Amino acid sequence: MIKGFSLSKTAIWILMGLLILGLAGFGATNLSGNIRTIGTAGDKPIPVDDYFRQLQQEIRAVEQQTREVLPFQQAQQMGLDRAVLQRLVATRSLDHETSELGLSIGDEELRTRILQISAFQGINGEFDREGYRFALEQTGLSEAEFETQLREEVARTIVQGAVLGGIAMPETYVNTLVNYIGEQRSFTWSLLDASNLATPLGAPDDAVLRAHYDDNIDVFTLPETKQITYAWLTPDMLLDSVEVDEEALREAYAEQSAEFNQPERRLVERLAFLDTQSAQQAADALAAGDSFDDLVRGRGLALEDIDLGDVSEAELGAAGAGVFAADVGAVVGPFPSTLGPALFRVNAVLAAQETPFEEAIDVLRPQLAADRASRLVTAQAESFDDLLAGGATLEDLASETDMVVAQIDWTAGSTEEIAAYPTFRQAAASVGPRDFPEIASLDDGGLFALRLDTVLPPRPAPFDEIREEIIAHWQAAETAKRLAEQVAGQVGLLENGSSFADLGLDAIVEENLIRSGFVPRTPPGFLEEVFDMEVGKAQVIESDAAVILVRLDAIAPPAADGDAAALRAQLEQQASQQLARDVFEVFANDVVSRADPQINQQALQAVHVNFP
Repeated sequence: MIKGFSLSKTAIWILMGLLILGLAGFGATNLSGNIRTIGTAGDKPIPVDDYFRQLQQEIRAVEQQTREVLPFQQAQQMGLDRAVLQRLVATRSLDHETSELGLSIGDEELRTRILQISAFQGINGEFDREGYRFALEQTGLSEAEFETQLREEVARTIVQGAVLGGIAMPETYVNTLVNYIGEQRSFTWSLLDASNLATPLGAPDDAVLRAHYDDNIDVFTLPETKQITYAWLTPDMLLDSVEVDEEALREAYAEQSAEFNQPERRLVERLAFLDTQSAQQAADALAAGDSFDDLVRGRGLALEDIDLGDVSEAELGAAGAGVFAADVGAVVGPFPSTLGPALFRVNAVLAAQETPFEEAIDVLRPQLAADRASRLVTAQAESFDDLLAGGATLEDLASETDMVVAQIDWTAGSTEEIAAYPTFRQAAASVGPRDFPEIASLDDGGLFALRLDTVLPPRPAPFDEIREEIIAHWQAAETAKRLAEQVAGQVGLLENGSSFADLGLDAIVEENLIRSGFVPRTPPGFLEEVFDMEVGKAQVIESDAAVILVRLDAIAPPAADGDAAALRAQLEQQASQQLARDVFEVFANDVVSRADPQINQQALQAVHVNFP
C-alpha cells in the first residue's frame, strides 16, 4: 500500500472517536414527519438525519471561518447542499458495494474496536457502558445503528485499501518530472541598454508619438473607473481633539509596569532529558570535550527547538540561580526544569530595564489617545447610521458630524488613501448605482460610507494628458528595437566560436542553473527561453528598454546529491498519491453508477425548509 493511504487500526479508532465527539457537539436532529430517507444507493438508504446533520456542519464550518451568519439560500448558491448530497451518495454507494462483496467484520472485532474508542471510556481509561449509551443518545443513534455504521466504515476502509494498495507512478513519468525540474543550464549573456546604442535616440515628433499611441492603444487604455463620493472618519482624525489627563497616564503606567520595568534577563537554550542520569552523562560528555551543539544534534534537535528566548531568573524556577550565576557561553546543569533535568547554555545577558513615569509618558500618551479616539469613533457609528436612514446625504454627514467627505476615481488597482483599506476596496468593487450609503468599518477602527456617482467604461487615456508616459513607452520600445537590430549580426558570430569579448561585450557567465532559478536584471520568462535553446545556439531576448544577447553553453542532468534524491522521493510520492486518488475516483464513480442512486427531491425540500 502506498504512503499516505494506509490506515492503521489506531487511526480508525481515533477517526471514529472524533466522529462521535463531532456528532455530539453538533447534536442530532430528527426531522418530524414520515420521511426517513432522502433516497437510496443500491440497497442502502440515505437517512434524512445524516443529510441534515452534515449540511448543518458544513454551514457552521463556513460561519466559523467568516464569522458571519450564512443564510441557507447563500449556502445553496455556494453548492454546499450539492456537495453534501454527493458525498453521502458516494459513501452509501460504497456501503452497497461492500455488501455485494460480502465484506464485514465479526462481532468480536467490532467489540474490540468499540472498547478502544476514547469517547466511550471513563476517567480510568476503561470502557464505560453508561458513557457509551449517553454518547450515542446525544447523537440520536441507537446502539444497533452505530454498530452498523462502524461495520460499514471499516468495510469501506478495507475496500479503499484494496483499490489504493500498491499503486505507484511509472518510473518514466517520475524521471520526466525530475528532469524537467532539476535539469541544469550553463550560459553566457550580456545586457545592452540605451548606453550601448550606436546612435542615441532623438526626440520623437508629434506624428511619431501619435502613431505609437495608436499602435499601442491597449497599453494606454484606462480601466473601468467608478467615480465614488465617500465620507469617512478614522481615529487619527480625532487625535488632536482627544485629551489625556495625568491620572489616566499613571493608571496605564501601573498596568504596563512589567513592560517598562523588567528585571535582568538571560538569553538561554535548554536541553532537557528524561532522567538525571542521562542529563549527567551529557554533562560529563561536555566536560570531556564534546560540544553543546553536537549534543543537540545527537538528540535529533535543532537549536531553535531548545531556544527559550529571554527569560528572568524567576521564570527558570529552581534552575534560575545557577543559570544567572553562569558566564555568557557557559553550559551549566543539570538543573530541574518543567521538562525534566536539563542543561542550560547562556547566550547573552540583558540588563535590567527601568523606565520612570516621566519617560514613559511619550509612549503612553499616543496609546491612550489612539484608544480613546477609536472608542469615540465607534460610539458615533449608530448615530451616523440613523442620519443616513433618515435621508441625510454624505455631504450632510460631513457638515453635521466629524466625518470628512471626499471623492475618488476608483479602479481595481487603486491603493491610495482610503483605497488602501481592504474593506473599502471590497465595498467599492460591489457598489452599484441603486445602492444607498451605509456605515461600514475600516481595519483601523474607522468608519466610512460611500456612494457611486457614475461608472466610466474602459477608454483611451487622452493623448495630451499622458504625453510624457507615451514618450517613455516609445523610448523603451524603440531602444529595444534598435538594439535588437544592432546585435542581430552578432548572433551568428557567437554561434561560430567568437567570444563575447571579441564582440566588445561584457560577459556574465551562469553555471548549472535550474528552471526555477533567478537571474537578476532579466525579464520574466528569461530562463524559460534559455531552457528552450540548443547547446551552442545564441539569441536576442528583448527586455524593458534593453536587450539580452545569450548563448547556451551546456546542458547538464539533475544534480546527483542529497537534495536531488529528496526531490525525487517527494515527486514520486506526490505523483503516486495523485495517481492513487485518480484511480480511486474512477472506481468510486463506477460504484456510484452501478448503485444507481435514486434521490427523493420532495424529501430534500423537506429538509431544506428546516434551515433559516
